[in-house]
Amino acid sequence: MLDVSADGKKRCFGGSAGKEFYAHYHDHEWAMPQHDDQHLFEMLILEGAQAGLSWETVLKKRAGYRAAFHDFDVQKVAAMSDEALENCLKSPTIIRNRLKVFATRKNAQVFIKIQQEFGSFDCYLWRFVDNKPIVNHWKTFAEVPVSTAISDAIAKDLKKRGMTFVGTTIIYAYMQAVGLVDDHVADCWKRNP
Repeated sequence: MLDVSADGKKRCFGGSAGKEFYAHYHDHEWAMPQHDDQHLFEMLILEGAQAGLSWETVLKKRAGYRAAFHDFDVQKVAAMSDEALENCLKSPTIIRNRLKVFATRKNAQVFIKIQQEFGSFDCYLWRFVDNKPIVNHWKTFAEVPVSTAISDAIAKDLKKRGMTFVGTTIIYAYMQAVGLVDDHVADCWKRNP
């Protein structure tokens, strides 16, 4: 069953009272094709940070992540010292998981290598879906998968290149977040604007 907000719109998620920030994310970001490398990097790091937690938790800490990780400037993140990462672990504005925090720098370094190889991370990523979003036609949110053959392939390739916190479930959520896949369900207002 879809969430119905005070504005009368049916949403896949984020319609409950007190979750306006989540509704805003649903309406203005989720499943919308993104091609800016800085944004693609941000979402990759945030999706990895989510592992084992709720997306709501991560969204609430998004501003903290932007402050801690140089607004997701990949060059600056790749150059962060161990001391800078240790300082991040002291901040309650992010998820203080040592492996995830240190993975941010490592993933930034791999991200840069991918940019160098393909011209941009955007070019690398979107080739997995032939440069056009996959639009699914689910009736209910319960039908939406947690992984697919494409998320398996992306996850496998990113791991081979040295990234961590990029398992297939994380990558499928990432695909949704950056619009490689559109999983808005049939009754959602975004499916039927």
